Parts: sequence; structure tokens; C-alpha cells
Amino acid sequence: MKLDTIINQPVIETERFDLRPLRKSDMGLIEHYASDERVARMTTSIPHPLPPAATEAFVGRAMADDRDEDVWAMDGTKDGGPELMGLISLQKMDRDQAEVGYWVAPIFWNTGLASMAVEALVVANPLGSANMFASVFQDNPASARVLTHCGFQYLGDAESFSVARDATVPTWTYSRKL
Repeated sequence: MKLDTIINQPVIETERFDLRPLRKSDMGLIEHYASDERVARMTTSIPHPLPPAATEAFVGRAMADDRDEDVWAMDGTKDGGPELMGLISLQKMDRDQAEVGYWVAPIFWNTGLASMAVEALVVANPLGSANMFASVFQDNPASARVLTHCGFQYLGDAESFSVARDATVPTWTYSRKL
């Protein structure tokens, strides 16, 4: 697996941080934060405990030319912060749509970081999508507030499987027309 590939993905700038493509050097902080059960339980795909080599495989997929999802690091170095405070992603869907996913390290919860990252991604719209979607677990109202703050409209209830919880969990689904 080649991890040093430079990928065709834009850097998206905000006042406080940049959204930049992942790089091999991000693996340590991704593993540190993703290993936190509070983070894993609010995602569909992060297992808990995090198995060996899971982060390396994730970063490898994110940097691959044939990836099906673009992943950005929330990089705070421009404002004296850490290189990685969380991740945000866009997965291309059919009919000119994309799904947004994100997580923020617990130390940065309630700082506006997630809202700024989602808004920056919406404004940049790097995949040229007509609509963006996102789902959050119903026991994560903070993420729901991020989406409504960024202009997403509630669509309805659904369910998604959480690997960390090993269970199907009720979700709220949101959409934003661009």
C-alpha cells in the first residue's frame, strides 16, 4: 500500500484552520482520537476497540487514486493549533449528491470546529454536488445542531449500524440543497 501519494483533492481554508487531504503523518493522531470510545460510538464505521492496522488501512484508502470518499483533516497549524483536530469527508452518491461525515476529537467539542468545517465544505462544494446529506445518531444532538446551524434541513428518521456499538441505532437524516 502506497501512502505517500499526492492526491487530487483541494485544500479548503477557514479563518481558524484548513481542511486538507490526509497524509501518512496523520496516522498517530487519527488513531489516538478514533480509539476514544466517545468518538467511535458516534460513527457508523469506527470499531471500538480500534484493531491494529485499522488506521493505516483507513489512511491508505483515503489517499488512494480510486477512493470512493474524499477525507480532509481539520488542521489547526495556521492558528497555532494541532495538525489534526478531527476529520470530515464527502462520499459521492448518485444523482449529483454527496454524503457528509465528520468527527471531532473530544478536546475540541463545543468549540464551533465542526460547524466551521461543515460550512466550509458546503461553501467549497468540491464535488460540485446539487445536494448534500448527513445522518447523525439520535443520541448525538450536538451533531444535529451542527447540521441545522449549517443550513441542513431535517428529512426524517432512519437507522444505521454502528460498528462500535455492534447495534443498529436510530438516526436523524438531514439534507441541504446547494
